[in-house]
Amino acid sequence: MGDLSLVTVIIIAANVIISYKGFGDYGFFERYKFNVGSIRRGEQFRMFSSGFLHVDTTHLLLNMLTLYFFADRVIFSVGEFNFIVIYIISLILGSLFSLYFHQDEYQYSAVGASGAVTGILYSAILLDPSMSLYLFFIPIPIPAYVFGIGYMLYSIYGMKNSIGNIGHDAHFGGAIGGLVVTLIMVPTLFKTDLLMIGLLIIPIVILFVMHKMGKI
Repeated sequence: MGDLSLVTVIIIAANVIISYKGFGDYGFFERYKFNVGSIRRGEQFRMFSSGFLHVDTTHLLLNMLTLYFFADRVIFSVGEFNFIVIYIISLILGSLFSLYFHQDEYQYSAVGASGAVTGILYSAILLDPSMSLYLFFIPIPIPAYVFGIGYMLYSIYGMKNSIGNIGHDAHFGGAIGGLVVTLIMVPTLFKTDLLMIGLLIIPIVILFVMHKMGKI
């Protein structure tokens, strides 16, 4: 990777600053987190603000590392403005997805940049299917699409087992946002990377099938 773009630095900094504010200020965290009851009472701003809060340092680090790995690949391909569009739409769709899955659970709460980051992840994989990652604990390159699909399958596990105060559902809304918006911006991908599109859709299809069967 080359130097991080200013846009990526600003987004990471915003997540770090707002998250650490939330770590030390319970009232702030409660005011801006995703909460179904509060949103249904009219506080729709939580659907955006919750995307900059995190449960703890580990949660923040995971999301920001994922953004670090993939953000500039998207910016290189579609430009900074379109990157911001993908990020914001993925964030909002992630929140809408969570609201859909938990619309009758008024106490349900979640935080995290998961939706936005997963949207960028999916966008980057579509734009550069040959990408590979070197993770700290695995000494061989991992194809980015393997990481992406594994990330989503873990999200299904997280949803099914209600792991943490993390918006696992938002990963899927974000993935759909990143997938759809990128394909709209770069429609030639339908001709050049149809197989990759199909592979990335697999976890989304699995989720909807499990939901239809009542398993999530």
